[in-house]
Amino acid sequence: MDKGFGILEKMIRVANARHGVLTSNLANADTPGYKAKDIDFRKFFSKERIKLKTTDPKHAGGGGAESVKGQLTAEENPSWGDRNNVELDTEVAKMTENAMIHESAVQMMSIKIRMFRNAIRGR
Repeated sequence: MDKGFGILEKMIRVANARHGVLTSNLANADTPGYKAKDIDFRKFFSKERIKLKTTDPKHAGGGGAESVKGQLTAEENPSWGDRNNVELDTEVAKMTENAMIHESAVQMMSIKIRMFRNAIRGR
């Protein structure tokens, strides 16, 4: 139907997966030796583009997305005395950012659905 739906779906899936990772970090804030993890949206979507017909060699090409699981990385923050590097303020800020990304994707999906519904109804 529309490639935008696929991209928005991936954004929502990645945001959901990232939320789980970030909550795991918070749950392990007091666990000795635990290293904070994260999923980087920029890496996940670096190759994701809407494929457009290229009429000139200078045009940007399309690409596919990698799996969410492959984008899970350990954070390199300095650790505390117990070798745990979870910083509560940083994790809460990441969760807030992630919630905003998720909400934006859901709103865009809702707008696209509304546009298609209106087009079908003939408005």
